[in-house]
Amino acid sequence: MLSYTVWAESGGVGKSTLAANLAVAHSRAGLNVLVVPLDPQDGDLSRLMGVDGDRADPDADSLVRHIIQSPKGPFDELIRTTEDVDVVPEHNNLSDLAGHLDREQSKAEQLGDAYNVHGQLRRVLGDAGVADDYDVLICDPPATEGPHLYNAIFATRNLVIPVEPSAKGQASVEGLENLAGNFADQLGIDVGVLAAVPNGVKNTSDQEEILDEIEFATPETIRDRTSLMEGCWRQQCSAFRYVAEHRDRRRDYELETLAQVDRLARHLEEQVGLEAPRPPEPGAIAEVDKA
Repeated sequence: MLSYTVWAESGGVGKSTLAANLAVAHSRAGLNVLVVPLDPQDGDLSRLMGVDGDRADPDADSLVRHIIQSPKGPFDELIRTTEDVDVVPEHNNLSDLAGHLDREQSKAEQLGDAYNVHGQLRRVLGDAGVADDYDVLICDPPATEGPHLYNAIFATRNLVIPVEPSAKGQASVEGLENLAGNFADQLGIDVGVLAAVPNGVKNTSDQEEILDEIEFATPETIRDRTSLMEGCWRQQCSAFRYVAEHRDRRRDYELETLAQVDRLARHLEEQVGLEAPRPPEPGAIAEVDKA
């Protein structure tokens, strides 16, 4: 199984957009994909993919309820499917995840039981048999450090890093490397970086110099595609569906961006020896399911 967390230390680098488009790229190659977004803010992956209808419903079941072992139903009833990708939608109660986990830890300690606040998402996914049902697991936590991020890393053990092509972005990558190393040492797990993905690149000499200094593998460098990505958020869909259904004409540079996402998905699959059964020609939008 391929599992990874898409994370950057600062917002605005296309983290959720990259996670959603990679999920579709894996799926359109014939793999079963589950996305677990964990961002309590409204501008999140659930919103992008159009599956956030219950996020403000206090009576709705949610991932947080399962994490604190107070579900209202089975895990698979949380899942919504869009573009052949399964998503566990975010709920507003993610904003108090830290408080919920602290209370659960306190109760466990009063009973003399051990409680790993960072391992609860992994437990939920394990109990639900996710590794048996899916080929790919993607987590999308918020940019800030905290239980959302730590649970995602503990569950996936791998990172994909969208990189802002700036000095700030370079500093964020270095900070993330230190965080991952410290977190791995603290919890006794191995955390790998599968790829860094420079995003929004404009081909300036300063940017090229910064990109050359990234120590991680950078299989694809995605150029500035502001119009394409804003269109995805407006129509609540992936870039693949947006180009297929909402563009009146094909733009070669956008097709190349889709091809880059496809190639990046193949690269990530190769890191764990996962072979997609039906990989499309990179960027071939005829493979998009329009249902």
